[in-house]
Amino acid sequence: MSTLEVSNLNDGTKTVATTFVTNGSARAWTNSGSTAIRDSFGISSFTDNGTGDFSHALTNSFSSDNYAIGAAGFSSSAKFCTLDNAQTSSDIRVHLYTSSGSLNDTSSTFAAFGDLA
Repeated sequence: MSTLEVSNLNDGTKTVATTFVTNGSARAWTNSGSTAIRDSFGISSFTDNGTGDFSHALTNSFSSDNYAIGAAGFSSSAKFCTLDNAQTSSDIRVHLYTSSGSLNDTSSTFAAFGDLA
């Protein structure tokens, strides 16, 4: 195996330090409908656990379950999205709610940041 060491990347118009890319890029993200993943990176499968309760298995596990996630529910009926406290280093679980606090099957998106195992 070869190692390529560079300190900057340049696309012809912008230059960015490789540490910015390796330390700040999302390790996993998804755009999921209520029944399937529409597009993703680092997500191997999607499970519907019940109304408004979805699990996303990661292709590569995080080093611990202390990673950061930005998430959102989006549709006319979904008003907010929360992360389940049962998330693990290999699975991200989200709950989607209406403005009245009822669980709701709808679309969601999230990005996860942290150190991979």
